[in-house]
Amino acid sequence: MRLILTRHYKTRNNEDDRIMGWGDSPPGLDWKADIDFVDDCLRQCGLEFDAVYSSDLERSRQTAAVHAVRFGIPMVNSRPELNEVNYGQLLNRKKDSVAKEYPQHKKNPDLVYPGGESFRQMQQRSVAFLSSLALERPQQTLLIVSHAGVIRGIVSHYLGLDYANHLKQRISFRYIGDLLFESSRCIRYDELGNPSGFVENGVIDLPYECNEKVV
Repeated sequence: MRLILTRHYKTRNNEDDRIMGWGDSPPGLDWKADIDFVDDCLRQCGLEFDAVYSSDLERSRQTAAVHAVRFGIPMVNSRPELNEVNYGQLLNRKKDSVAKEYPQHKKNPDLVYPGGESFRQMQQRSVAFLSSLALERPQQTLLIVSHAGVIRGIVSHYLGLDYANHLKQRISFRYIGDLLFESSRCIRYDELGNPSGFVENGVIDLPYECNEKVV
């Protein structure tokens, strides 16, 4: 399976630096420009898709719906396993105030947010879903629209990186991850859009050949 992994459009909460998690927020200014950028990159690479997936959160579903129409895919498969981390009671809080109240925020992947879940739990559900999808659709090319937290967890897992050290890596709204699977194992990782923090900060070079180790 070849998996193209992207992020949803920018929301007003993103612009205001507020926590969303399982909540949602209206699109921000110029939100279509990021979608147009991603589509242009995908077309320049000559990509065609067998199916489009999203989380079941509105910002992800709506972004995926735009991509699906433009690539002639009749429907979007929305899955809760691809949802952002559930921040529970911290919904809509300013991110700087959360960091002050919870010193382990985005430092400890096992921190369970009040009324929500931990980054580790989110990573486990999203990775389990992708691994099963790779077995179900071994010869297909899929587009997935998800969230920055999910993307960090997926990249950290399949590239064998220590998760705790990468909870803050930048994931642009113009990020495009390119993962090649052999059975349920990712064997190669690349990026087609704006570089992630994993690349900008010198953690990996592209293309990255994955090994057997996962964290």
